[in-house]
Amino acid sequence: MIERENPASFSRGVDVSAERESVIGGGAVGTACALDLAVDAHVHTGFSAGRDAVGVVVSAADQIGLRALTFADQAGPETTWLPAYADAVRRARHRTEMTLRVAVEVEVVRADGWLALPPDLAPLDALSVAVSALPAGGELLSPREVRSRLDTGLLVPGQVAELLVAATIKGLERASRYAPAQLARPLVLLTQVGIDDSVITPDLVTDLAAACRITGSLVEVSESWRSPSPRVVEMLLDAAVTVVPASDARYAAEVGRWHYLRRV
Repeated sequence: MIERENPASFSRGVDVSAERESVIGGGAVGTACALDLAVDAHVHTGFSAGRDAVGVVVSAADQIGLRALTFADQAGPETTWLPAYADAVRRARHRTEMTLRVAVEVEVVRADGWLALPPDLAPLDALSVAVSALPAGGELLSPREVRSRLDTGLLVPGQVAELLVAATIKGLERASRYAPAQLARPLVLLTQVGIDDSVITPDLVTDLAAACRITGSLVEVSESWRSPSPRVVEMLLDAAVTVVPASDARYAAEVGRWHYLRRV
């Protein structure tokens, strides 16, 4: 059985110390609208997309005063290293007071939200859902293919936005059946294909926010991917969605280092 951790442990909070500075996404200091920068909700290790061992990442996070860390290495149907990965995180828990969560980043691969899941989800505390390609008309379009169809008029920006949000919602709904879900680098595909996020209308954000609330999903604000935009973050916060800082760090030195989030 998958151990389910209460997402409240990563909820929006405020800490006024210099080491745990907060960034406000709407509302005054002290309200529930602050991003708690003592949390990093998405880091990578040498098991997949990262470069450093779990213990090295934990030590780096401890040194800068983080309170919670989610490991979210990229995984899929061929992944065989999950037991060793989870064991490494569990061993690290004995050496730190931080909350350490075991997650993996998985891709939405169909318009119905079908996920490229690893075969064994038992070691996981959470699933981080990414949409790196656009499900459209029974195909899975890479950013380059989406750009090509935009250039030829086969797609228009509004269509891309609607398809992207719909696939994201379906992916979160499916992921939440298996484990607590969080949304990785939200809507970043728009940036990759050169579409301004003004195509994300308030109605689309309302739909996404409703899905996040119903499924209990967190939304990551990604430092590495600069996503979502401050405008979308503000709308999500106004819609009572829980947002969390996520470095998407591939090196230990990048964990919990906030530049974009301070400007959000």
